[in-house]
Amino acid sequence: MSDVTTDARDRADQSLQLHDSLRQSVRELCRRFPDAYWRDLEVRREYPEEFVKTLTQAGYLAALIPEEYGGAGLGITEAALILEEINRSGANSAACHAQMYIMATLMRHGSGEQKQKYLPAIARGDLRLQAFGVTEPTTGSDTTQLKTMAVRNGDRYVVNGQKVFISRAEHSDLMLLLVRTMPIDQVKERSDGLSVLLVDLRQAVGHGITIRPIRTMMNHATTELFIEDLDVPVENLIGQEGKGFRYLLDGLNAERILIAAECVGDGRWFIERTKRYATERIVFGRPIGQNQGVQFPIATAYIKIEAADLMRARAAQLFDRNQPCGAEANMAKYLAAEASWDAANVALQTFGGFGFAEEYDIERKFRETRLYQVAPISTNLILSYVAEHVLGLPRSY
Repeated sequence: MSDVTTDARDRADQSLQLHDSLRQSVRELCRRFPDAYWRDLEVRREYPEEFVKTLTQAGYLAALIPEEYGGAGLGITEAALILEEINRSGANSAACHAQMYIMATLMRHGSGEQKQKYLPAIARGDLRLQAFGVTEPTTGSDTTQLKTMAVRNGDRYVVNGQKVFISRAEHSDLMLLLVRTMPIDQVKERSDGLSVLLVDLRQAVGHGITIRPIRTMMNHATTELFIEDLDVPVENLIGQEGKGFRYLLDGLNAERILIAAECVGDGRWFIERTKRYATERIVFGRPIGQNQGVQFPIATAYIKIEAADLMRARAAQLFDRNQPCGAEANMAKYLAAEASWDAANVALQTFGGFGFAEEYDIERKFRETRLYQVAPISTNLILSYVAEHVLGLPRSY
């Protein structure tokens, strides 16, 4: 028994060393992209091309790709740490995070030929897989009702429909596209009849896909897609036809865990900035952080972030073990989104008028972290999920 305990302790120590080293290396990379870099991009409404290219060249966006395909072969736990540290540095992982969580769908359900064709090129940085076409104007979160239709014609699918709030489509070479391959009135279960197609945007844009940017409150490279008679080879079907919703869920669990990590990173950024400001800001002859009315909200926000991080770690652990983690992934995202938003409000209140000034970056990160109350899944839908699937309450929708 002592040998088993020693082995477990050694593995834990090695894992901790790996995580500490990973965090430090990401921090060092992010120092090359200070607040002024992100501020300037905001003004010009531009995509952080140099930042994403640097991350790719360093191998971070290939973290989840197995070593046999040229990736790092790490787990979702390590991928989460990468994104957390990016956001903790004051940057915004939303510019590139999809390439990590989209990997789950491709790696778990793609064919051997698809993996061999695309994964090495993605790992090298020759291809970007940054877009996932799911949301539609008339369905929103009700994914099983989506209307984008793919009709098989010989060795091709002909796709028609529309997608909205699709991030990074203009900066991605490939896109996973969720489509309907069976009319909704013919399915037995509402989650049936959906399929995932891998679309080469380099060929599709201008030949079946039109991309229209959507200007939002944060610099998020958001777009709307108009799809008309788009040809997609049948060989680009991921997994089995009609099973796409189940494949989507694998990617969504990864997405929720990674977004939770980003929220933790945001929360720690807010707390670190707020703590420093509350220590340095002198009003009425004393630091404002000496007042319990200032320090208690900061302490509360810190506690919430640390608790959310524990749930994020638990969800990541289950995911990496290929164990069911839907409840944990959803709860991690909920707790982290709530905690980061609380920390954002505490920061803005503590900074007062200076929090609204662009040069302090509070208002920029305030807008960015607010998104996660709404997307990629709203907090209300998470509560409905937990109520039904965890607590056994009657379905509410």
